[in-house]
Amino acid sequence: MPTSLPPFGRTAVAMVTPFRHDGALDPDGAQQLATHLVDRQGCDGLVVGGTTGESATTTDAEKGTVLRAVLEAVGDRCAVTAGVGSNDTRHTVELARAAERAGAHGLLVVTPYYNLPTQEGIRRHLTTVADATALPVMLYDVPARTGTALTRETLLRLAGHPRITAVKDAAGDLTKSSAVLAATDLLYYSGADELNLPLTAIGATGMVSTVGNAAGLAVAAVPAALAAGRPTEAAHLHQRLLPLVEAMMGSGAPGTVTAKALLRHQGLPAGPVRLPLVDADQRLTDTLVSALEAVLESSREAGRGPAPRTAPSSPAPAAAEAAATATARS
Repeated sequence: MPTSLPPFGRTAVAMVTPFRHDGALDPDGAQQLATHLVDRQGCDGLVVGGTTGESATTTDAEKGTVLRAVLEAVGDRCAVTAGVGSNDTRHTVELARAAERAGAHGLLVVTPYYNLPTQEGIRRHLTTVADATALPVMLYDVPARTGTALTRETLLRLAGHPRITAVKDAAGDLTKSSAVLAATDLLYYSGADELNLPLTAIGATGMVSTVGNAAGLAVAAVPAALAAGRPTEAAHLHQRLLPLVEAMMGSGAPGTVTAKALLRHQGLPAGPVRLPLVDADQRLTDTLVSALEAVLESSREAGRGPAPRTAPSSPAPAAAEAAATATARS
């Protein structure tokens, strides 16, 4: 991982886990997709085995296989974070230690879901996991999925742990986020694409984007414009991206389903989703493709040159272009 990056990158993608047509894991496809996202879409971080990566329906062995495949493909040029969360503390510790042995650069740990622990139980769970390895930990606050939010007080206490260094914030509570940012050194990452710009504006370090699977350059352009001192342009780019965000994240289908539909459309490795998820039907796919094409067309008109709809036969020229773009933004 480049030493100049924050421990989890800045423009990170919650990467899907590619499967073959029969539903088996596709490690080669994972490497191809990771390379595309980093070398052609400007991503400097990947989260592997998170919710978008279908962590609920992949085995521990499959999680390890895809993590090692991604590290081998792009671990020298982006931050690779392993999703290791579960609602069983002992199992989460096992996953964290396995990810460390595989070479992960950091851990994403969601709050325990379904069994509804108290805030003290959540705090003990998260600190136990953080104690189990030497890796930096990003907490994942997503109460719509887990049923339990991290309170401001719990976040302030967790910020004292030396390896708990970041928060993936999908809670939708900007007041809480602002208060924790003001009171701690925690790095905040937007975990909801519609909030990437607002969270960046109040001090977030970056984002972990689902939409970035399909439109990484367009996602990265928003905080880049803000960092360059062009807030009006950042707002325009954010607004231009919103129809795609709404199509992918507001259709009623999970982001995993919509991201895979668009990746298949682009000719990139994705494959089907595993039950109980079901693939996008034709009507939803048409809506998604229309929204994506609108973003790509507007980017072409602005001269931003997003990646083509199909995977390249040779990534070398695109990699050089992406590297030049990253240098220009830094």
